[in-house]
Amino acid sequence: MASRNQEWPEVGDLVMATVENVKDYGAYVKLDEYDKKGLLHISEISSSWIRNIRNFVRESQKVVLKVLRVSIEKGHIDLSLRRVTKREKIEKIKSWKRKRKAEALLRNVAERTSMSPEEVYEKAGAPIENEYGLYEGFEKVLKEGVEVLTKIGVTDQLATAFAEVAQERIRIPMVKVKGVVELRCAKPNGVTIIKKAFMKAKKGEKSKDVNLRFYVIAAPKYGIDVLAENYKQAEATLQRFAEKTVSNIVKAGGKGSFRREK
Repeated sequence: MASRNQEWPEVGDLVMATVENVKDYGAYVKLDEYDKKGLLHISEISSSWIRNIRNFVRESQKVVLKVLRVSIEKGHIDLSLRRVTKREKIEKIKSWKRKRKAEALLRNVAERTSMSPEEVYEKAGAPIENEYGLYEGFEKVLKEGVEVLTKIGVTDQLATAFAEVAQERIRIPMVKVKGVVELRCAKPNGVTIIKKAFMKAKKGEKSKDVNLRFYVIAAPKYGIDVLAENYKQAEATLQRFAEKTVSNIVKAGGKGSFRREK
């Protein structure tokens, strides 16, 4: 691996593991993030009665386990499956996948710069991981530019390579929210006033992470679509943009209202 792990996990850690050998009394596993093996005893597999252990674990299966005991002297690690909550499992798998992807991206940077993955990690990956998290650093440079890396000491060459790889390999998922505004303006140039109200409201939205679209449904109804990285940001932008648009119309002598579409 390009990134560096501590040599042993700590009690309470969640770990990704691959089941290697299933016995009647439990399963021996390999810890994917460490060069270590551990034992998942049958008593730590499920809170319910186990008739056939293979109904719960099988060879080559990936599992999220909790570290119960670590004996460095004996080289033993005891693990639990039943003590891992559903939420912990989801979060750990997500984190593990991001870590693996980050390491693949780091290798892409190494190929692009004719360096070894270890050299790229030492010169750029380590400071990025310490400051942002490795995968998060790739996302951040994609959204904000190379300055987020150069300001923490990454060279221009490597920062540019990170940005290029991020641009090619990362697609940030977006969420969409929708709303409808009803706008009326009885003045002769009412259509122009409505258009200007939209444009003025949009001009006030500076975020690069948000995409705004407004369109005619059937006058006086107009649609607003907001694309953002998360629902909190999208909802806040939709509410703010709609309120500004309605306010602009009212100030121009018209009337307006807003409703959020489900």
